[in-house]
Amino acid sequence: MARVKITIPTEKPLFRCVLPVRITDVNYGGHLGNDAVLSILHEARMKMLTHSGYSELNAAGNSLIMADVMIAYKNEAFYGDQLTIAIYAEEISSRSFDLVYHICIVADSGSKDIAFAKTGMVCFDYSARKTAPMTEELKSWLEHGKQ
Repeated sequence: MARVKITIPTEKPLFRCVLPVRITDVNYGGHLGNDAVLSILHEARMKMLTHSGYSELNAAGNSLIMADVMIAYKNEAFYGDQLTIAIYAEEISSRSFDLVYHICIVADSGSKDIAFAKTGMVCFDYSARKTAPMTEELKSWLEHGKQ
């Protein structure tokens, strides 16, 4: 079986945050559930947008919609663990881009990868119900971060 392969970029991330594993994120196996990882990606993406003064309905003049997602699970995480999520932008085109997420636990003893993920984001006009061209401001932010 071919496995999902996600490469984490080596440059500085666009954004980084820390989120705890909540009790509602834990499944019957006693660890972070696979479904909860998608919610954590969404929370980290919202924190990134909010930090830069944006939202999913107005990200530098564009509304966003998620077209696809890939998640590669690497290790278990448990209730109370503090997850560090680094987010990178790549594959920027005229109407879409990918966000790559590196989820890990950072401790004095080192770092442990929990998951790598990628979401395909599309600029979307919710009134017309179709894709929209990316604004120059959004493209610049994705390439360089908030100046």
